[in-house]
Amino acid sequence: MTLAECIERIDHPGSIVLLEGKRKVAAEDQVRLVELGKLLAAQTKHVVFRSGNAAGSDQFFSEGVASVDKTRLEVITPYAGHRKTTNQAYRTHALDDINIAEEPEVIYHSKSHKKMAGLVDRYVAGDKGHYAIKAAYILRDTVKVLGAKNIPPATFAIFYDDLNDPMQGGTGHTMRVCDEHGVPRIDQRVWMGFLGA
Repeated sequence: MTLAECIERIDHPGSIVLLEGKRKVAAEDQVRLVELGKLLAAQTKHVVFRSGNAAGSDQFFSEGVASVDKTRLEVITPYAGHRKTTNQAYRTHALDDINIAEEPEVIYHSKSHKKMAGLVDRYVAGDKGHYAIKAAYILRDTVKVLGAKNIPPATFAIFYDDLNDPMQGGTGHTMRVCDEHGVPRIDQRVWMGFLGA
């Protein structure tokens, strides 16, 4: 896929593009994530870019988008106030503001992350204790793809992954939810070519 093909595919009204990935970003790649955010925001006019407001990839991609047009940047956070001082988004959807109990598809797909299934049940039942709150991060990752009431689903996803140990953790979970729901996705093996890297 070329940059022109990507723009043609994603730049239409209602397009929600995930820009996210691993927290650990190679030092030489950090500027590339910022550059990609800038490039995509500058060359599109309809896309809303969505992130999870995490440190690392999410932050670098968001810096790039926000430097061009922060009104097209939204984040889904695991709780209100999450990384508030670094949140550059125009619109923030906190999991606290979503009635997760009324989102059975989000619950079901969050529980597909086997290590979190029990914690998801506890969180949905109202347990916001130290351990159950960990489920909020997986639920957030699922909402980023599927959406929720008044939050439209993603239409495309762009990731920065650990290519030596791919599809692990929350990033891997988000990628699997994309795959299960037919949300096309690319990672740096494709998009670094957009930058001439």
